[in-house]
Amino acid sequence: MMCLLSRNQLDTKSAPVAISPDISDLVDGLTSDKSSWRNASLVSVTQLTPSGLEKLFQTAREMRTMVKTTGGNDSLRHRILASVFYEASTRTSCSFQTAMMRLGGNVMHVDAGTGGNTSSKKGETVSDTIKCLQCYTDVTILRHPVKGTVTDTVLNGGLQKPVINAGDGTGEHPTQALLDLFTIVDELNLLPKAGMNECTRDPLVVVMLGDLKHGRTVHSLAKLLARSQAGFLKRRLILRYCSPSSLKMPEYIKAYVDEYAKRSGTDIVQEEFCGESDDVVKNAMKDGNVLYVTRVQKERFLDEESYNAVKGAYVVDANLMKQAPEKMIVMHPLPRVDEISTDFDSDPRAAYFREMENGLYVRMAILSLVLGKS
Repeated sequence: MMCLLSRNQLDTKSAPVAISPDISDLVDGLTSDKSSWRNASLVSVTQLTPSGLEKLFQTAREMRTMVKTTGGNDSLRHRILASVFYEASTRTSCSFQTAMMRLGGNVMHVDAGTGGNTSSKKGETVSDTIKCLQCYTDVTILRHPVKGTVTDTVLNGGLQKPVINAGDGTGEHPTQALLDLFTIVDELNLLPKAGMNECTRDPLVVVMLGDLKHGRTVHSLAKLLARSQAGFLKRRLILRYCSPSSLKMPEYIKAYVDEYAKRSGTDIVQEEFCGESDDVVKNAMKDGNVLYVTRVQKERFLDEESYNAVKGAYVVDANLMKQAPEKMIVMHPLPRVDEISTDFDSDPRAAYFREMENGLYVRMAILSLVLGKS
């Protein structure tokens, strides 16, 4: 089995081969009808309809209230989650485990990476591993370093129980994008208010900064923001992609956003800002509502030289943010390396730790909908 390369192997190995399974049968399958979620796998943000998004966010808000008042409940008592990670994780792994436990369930964690002790070392396929684990559990959280592997396992692995995509290489990270959108809506108070029509709503300007080529979080978030325009946001969306020229947003993501806008009749503008100077970032931030920062992902590069050429391209610090809009929030999927200075952490616009907390509530909502009663 192909595994993600460790950093000391970067200059001697080739990249894993991505898989491109057809998910057309899954698109728009998760709606406001709770039965559509029951025992459903979640591999892509394209599965959620606008009404499905609203249902999820409503449930996430209920989960937040419950955690803050009673700590949790026993709705998933005697249910077991398999947390299977072929690639390193802190927040996704821990928040899913915590989400399951706050709902009364139990967790079985499997470190399936190169340093783990699974039978992948003996050549066992991902689908066989998950099939076996599903003999003992009720839902699987799966992360894999090769793009498309999680979806392929769901579609072609002969599985009987739901799988949730926890990140697949440079492909998608749907639950991260969902918690990101939940954070944007929550922080900026974007839910429609009585008496407000679409024409009176200000545009939403989201600036994505950093490694947009490899960042699966921004790939999913761009798709999800586009899809949300046909639902509760209903306002002009401006997506600004700011990156070094070698780390631009992939064309297939931009094409998806354009095609979805045309199909849904929504007003979405995509703009690119390429370069590594502060001036480029300042121009991209003008009139912005959200600055979504991503790290340059060293583990995705084939050699040290290519990585060193772009590492540290941008640093968001207190000085830079003095020139940003007063209410522009800063988000980051974390972990950060040096792209956001700790001197900005105390600024009220620093939303990345609140973003991580929201991850718990959104993942509780997903588990509740997938494993709960119809």
